[in-house]
Amino acid sequence: MSDNGLVNLGVLVSGNGTNLQAIIDRIEAGALSARVACVISNKGDARALQRAEKHGIPAIHLPYKGFDGREAYDAELVRILKDHGVELVVLAGFMRILTPVIINAFSNRIMNIHPALLPAFPGLDAQKQALDYGVKVSGCTVHFVDAGCDTGPIIIQAVVPVLEDDTEDTLSQRIHKEEHRIYPEAIRLYSEGKLKVAGRRVVVG
Repeated sequence: MSDNGLVNLGVLVSGNGTNLQAIIDRIEAGALSARVACVISNKGDARALQRAEKHGIPAIHLPYKGFDGREAYDAELVRILKDHGVELVVLAGFMRILTPVIINAFSNRIMNIHPALLPAFPGLDAQKQALDYGVKVSGCTVHFVDAGCDTGPIIIQAVVPVLEDDTEDTLSQRIHKEEHRIYPEAIRLYSEGKLKVAGRRVVVG
């Protein structure tokens, strides 16, 4: 928690940062009781870092090069996050698999968003997987992170229809709109103490 009682977020990013922007916008509109304490990217040219700087948020480039393995890298992530008083870690297009070093340090306090209705189509290229499979609906999922790949307890999901003439790009655009809606909502539920993990289920209330 920050000094004013808001939930301190640490956002991990690798790219454009549109979900980061959606979270920042919701906070600045007064609709989300949280504070982005820091934004960390493994890529120095990630536009998300520029978004953070624009809003006066500490923007940290932490390249993987120079670390002796993934565990050492994640240990440094944990150090930075804790130095900034982070309570909830938010993955917003962070293109690295987390190790138990950070997962255990923030147990049930790491959220991720995935562009499919998990457990369907985990991993990379989820929209392409959905189109190739021929599903009639797809969507996105916010979940807590565990040691598996997109296997953690599901917090919230949104459904998007798959149209006959959809391409990977058009489907992705519609899914992104829902991501920008439900990710801040999941963080809001956490900030209000309304999320409880019970086995594989996340109980909301």
